[in-house]
Amino acid sequence: MRLLGYFRSSTSYRLRIALNLKGLDYDYVPVNLVTSEQKGEAYTSRNPFGSVPLLEANGRDRAQSMAQLEWLDEAYPEPPLLPRDIEDRFTARELAYAIATETHAVNNLPVLKYLADPLGHSQDEIATWYRHWLKRTFDPVEARLAQLGTGDFLFDAPGLFEVVLLPQVYNARRFDFDFTHHPHITRIERACLDHEAFARAYPNNQIDSPDYKGPQGETA
Repeated sequence: MRLLGYFRSSTSYRLRIALNLKGLDYDYVPVNLVTSEQKGEAYTSRNPFGSVPLLEANGRDRAQSMAQLEWLDEAYPEPPLLPRDIEDRFTARELAYAIATETHAVNNLPVLKYLADPLGHSQDEIATWYRHWLKRTFDPVEARLAQLGTGDFLFDAPGLFEVVLLPQVYNARRFDFDFTHHPHITRIERACLDHEAFARAYPNNQIDSPDYKGPQGETA
């Protein structure tokens, strides 16, 4: 199994977490989004969407992170990303898809690049845009978590919701989003960051990160 991705891509981050949670071995192959490697013919011949991540598994190239996550949970059901109870599964999907569709879709790299060129927005304006869409989704997610009375995770163990949440929180902190009024989200973030599967998936711990440190602690 091979995962082609980019260290700071939130969708690649999702897949790394999920693969780690399931204890699956995989090779990580960096794709440089800064140089638009994902738009080259060699890559798009395998993934016409020109996006990361690309999951090479069971003799097939698979694109689109949410579909990849669903496939992983069906192909490798233990441990599950979704709870057994149908209502709990709905809750996990409700919150995960809110983030994936309402926040990530409008804040991903192609959108931000388009805001800068050709639309001509400044970096400050783009950051304001980014935080607006974060708040628009994080506020109701926080409210739903409060209604549910969640603890360290949405349910007993991290699953689909945490897989989608943590990369977006990582991006939110890069854009100086104020989490003062989001105690449930930040509590879940802390619990996840203490979990080995999430720590191994963290962007700074990937070989294509400028902050990556090798086995002896040296900067790569």
